[in-house]
Amino acid sequence: MEVIQYVTIASVLIAFLAIIVKVIKYATAPESMRWELYPVPHEKGRSEYGGSYFEELDWWTKPRHSDMFNEMKEMASEIIFLKGVLHNNKRVWRFSFPFHFGLYLCIGWLFLLLLGGIMDAVGVGVSADAGVFGLVVHYLTVISGYAGLILTGIGAFGLFVWRVTDSNQRPYNSFAEYFNLLFIDAVVVLALITHLGSDPGFAYLRGYVAAILSFEPAVIPGTLFGIEVVLMSLLIMYIPLSRMSHFVAKYFLYHAVRWHDEPNVRGSKIEKRLTELLGKKISWSAEHMHPGKTWGEAVQEKENEQ
Repeated sequence: MEVIQYVTIASVLIAFLAIIVKVIKYATAPESMRWELYPVPHEKGRSEYGGSYFEELDWWTKPRHSDMFNEMKEMASEIIFLKGVLHNNKRVWRFSFPFHFGLYLCIGWLFLLLLGGIMDAVGVGVSADAGVFGLVVHYLTVISGYAGLILTGIGAFGLFVWRVTDSNQRPYNSFAEYFNLLFIDAVVVLALITHLGSDPGFAYLRGYVAAILSFEPAVIPGTLFGIEVVLMSLLIMYIPLSRMSHFVAKYFLYHAVRWHDEPNVRGSKIEKRLTELLGKKISWSAEHMHPGKTWGEAVQEKENEQ
């Protein structure tokens, strides 16, 4: 195989491992401070008006009924359509939505390229002249590829301009925010120039994936194609290693923090985890907090003062 193919393989493996590490990190994190902001979508029959199981007399003794479908629907509206951004900052949503939706399409495009590469590797054609399945994969790849790249590019450029021009936002920006958006735009523009010029149906790119899967040297049709593949591989690796990997935290943000309303009753797992946390030493100091003591001792001290 060519050196460029090893770059792609290494980038994908590093990205995959980085995502796994972050998932484990979030899943094993200490108990979060619960927001208990209502309505909680999984409150069956109560989320519509912002109610909760606390309305019930002796609520801790009664079974709770969850509506997981409603919760998943609410998560989908936030993850896909950025409902919270739309309601709180429409100016940002105009660019944040196409940026994120474009990235979703690009992820689908990459999976379709992988599927097409597997089909090519086993001898199943993928083109406008192939059988029904190959034809469908071909057109889905083309549509998702160009739509994803264009939307991502427009969104990234708009967010970059917003960060540069908004005086309220500018103090919170760091070099990483500017670099991330410009890096993504550079890859998008290069990919569009490369494929519109010499590979409009992504046949070479699909062949590149097939070559990796079959451990054979890939056909690199030109310098631009080679640069695009390298930059795209590095971007795939970079995203999980950067703050752009907040997508990994979405599930945990909703289920372990925002909507986590499981009651802390005697003998529960929550009580056990909180008890363990109360036994940890305080490692920082302030007027109201002194290092060296455990959190349990600090809490008891404050209760005694009252």
